[in-house]
This record gives sequence, C-alpha cells and structure tokens, in this order.
Amino acid sequence: MRKEDKNSLIESIAEIVKSYSHFYVVDIEGLNAEVTSKLRRECFGKDIKLVVVKNALMKKALEQFDTDFSELDPAFKGNTAVMFCNTGNVPAKLIKEFSKNNEKPVLKGAYVEQSIYVGAENLDALVAIKSKEELIGDIVALLQSPAKNVISALQSGANTIHGVLETLSKK
Repeated sequence: MRKEDKNSLIESIAEIVKSYSHFYVVDIEGLNAEVTSKLRRECFGKDIKLVVVKNALMKKALEQFDTDFSELDPAFKGNTAVMFCNTGNVPAKLIKEFSKNNEKPVLKGAYVEQSIYVGAENLDALVAIKSKEELIGDIVALLQSPAKNVISALQSGANTIHGVLETLSKK
C-alpha cells in the first residue's frame, strides 16, 4: 500500500474516532459470514459503527489526539475490529448479549467516559456504566423525591384538617 493511501486511511479513521465519544476494541476473528452479518445488523440497530482496522493504522490515528491511548496498545494485537458509539455502555451490552450464543466478539479494550479499560474482565464494569442521560434521569428523580414527599404530607395534612373541621361542624 502506498504511503498516500495509508495517510488517507489514517485520516479517515481519525475522523471516525473524532465523531464518536466512545470506542471498543474487539476480536471477531473466526466468525463465519452469517454470524458476522448478524453482528453488523445488531450494531447498526443500536447506532454502533463496526469497523475492521489494521492495528498499526488505528494506533497512528490515535496518536493524532491529545489523549494518551498508549494503555490500549496491548489490545491492538491480532485481528481487530472497533465499535464506535456515543453511548458508553451500549457496545458492552451488545458484546455480552451476543457472546451468550457465540464465542466472539471478545473485548480487548475500550475507551469509555474518558477512561481506558483493557481486557475482557472489564466487560461487566462497562455494562454497568451509566450514560449521561441515565445519570441526569437519576439526579432528577432524586431531586423530585423530597418535593413529592413534602407535597404529599401537606395534602394529607390538609385532608386531615378538613376532616376534623367537617366533623366538628356536624356536631
């Protein structure tokens, strides 16, 4: 491959990395065409971009960023596919669910929520990570809870006073 072609591939990979906030490095080697096609369909359905890359080109693309991705170097061995997504835990959930019926994909590493994870043993931790929207929803629910309790107490107190006053007026 000519140097110009490599440089254009590196630039296109860098653009993809730039347009997504999270990525997972996975091993899908050995999957037959039918299973690979099914995996790609599931990725498409969950807004995950699945790209098979050369390790050296991916490393070169990551070198263009201010973030130090050198911790992911052990993940770039053997055949590599990268799952790009804007929601941190969606690829982890897909990998876990898909691996129940297939031996692959296997997580090699991930960059999620400005943190780097290396190794398949981190899959459960990545599944448990909440997205920004989920965290905001939890915070809103926590903030609403005390207000709902106060309103409920005031309403029940008003009903009690109303009941007492009505009983007294009938006597």
